[in-house]
Amino acid sequence: MSNPRCLVTGGAGFMGINLVRYLLPRGYTVRSVDIAPFSYPERDVVEAIQGDVRDADAVDRAMNDVDLVFHCAAALPRSSPKDIQTSIVDGTRNVLASAARHGVERVIYISSTAVYGIPDHHPLREDDRLDGVGPYGRAKIEAEACCEFSRRQGLCVPILRPKSFVGPERLGIFAILYDWAFEGRNFPLIGKGDNRYQLLDVEDLCQACLLCATAPADTANDTFNVGAEVFGTMREDFQAVLDRAGHGRRIVAFPRRPAILALRLLEALHLSPLYQWVYETAGTDSFVSCERIETRLGFAPRYSNQEALLRNYQWYVEHRDEVRASSGVSHRTQWRQGLLGLLKRLF
Repeated sequence: MSNPRCLVTGGAGFMGINLVRYLLPRGYTVRSVDIAPFSYPERDVVEAIQGDVRDADAVDRAMNDVDLVFHCAAALPRSSPKDIQTSIVDGTRNVLASAARHGVERVIYISSTAVYGIPDHHPLREDDRLDGVGPYGRAKIEAEACCEFSRRQGLCVPILRPKSFVGPERLGIFAILYDWAFEGRNFPLIGKGDNRYQLLDVEDLCQACLLCATAPADTANDTFNVGAEVFGTMREDFQAVLDRAGHGRRIVAFPRRPAILALRLLEALHLSPLYQWVYETAGTDSFVSCERIETRLGFAPRYSNQEALLRNYQWYVEHRDEVRASSGVSHRTQWRQGLLGLLKRLF
């Protein structure tokens, strides 16, 4: 296929813009649809449509004359339950239905390992039981069911389940670590920090997307975990960021159960940006098997956990002034730390 025409839903978000920048030099013609404006330098070479995936008419306009769809749009876990449900489930239904009507060749859906909930074994594999935590995890499971229905109707719908991904321009919850590191604070962890917690660099996720777009349909039309190949314990990987900051600060461990109880209370009182899936899993092992995508599609991640975090931290340092002027609930804004911002002074 020469100069494939692709649609990136959520193209103005963190994942979306990184994918756009990955596709453009590889010869793809890119259209973005996002509820937010597309205010990047690439706006001169990207056809940007401002629209909501929950709006079937807007999706139809964006879908016209494209070959591939990368469906990244979703409300994030800190959004309201209604917005999570409608954007993830209703939005996915709209995208899949429109793609089928327009004869699109395939839709690559970006799901999440949140569909596994809080597991009792590792590594997690694609055929393991799904048990999403909170509205976000449950909505992702329902959206995957929509994808599987479309597969049965003849549409090629690769599903990617990435671990939490970081890289240039990722803020959100990771900006809390970077802020504390930059200011020379120790950083608290839930539990001892000896749990292995796999992350993923956004560039490696973009590689996985492209593999799903270019592999033969009968190979790609499946569900794939995606994560870093090299990762250590939470203490080791987060300590690398504190070491890069250069203040000699350390990770501080807090007993897991009391910390979780305290964070539940702070969440209920809207005094903390941390939500259930984060604090319930942060002190436990969390890693997936990537054997399926490696053997079937040739996925070969480039970055380790530490390299991904440090790449992200370096971007944060270089853009700290503009970061501090942002706020919101997306991955590309700095979340208000609430009571955690006050506790920072004690570290």
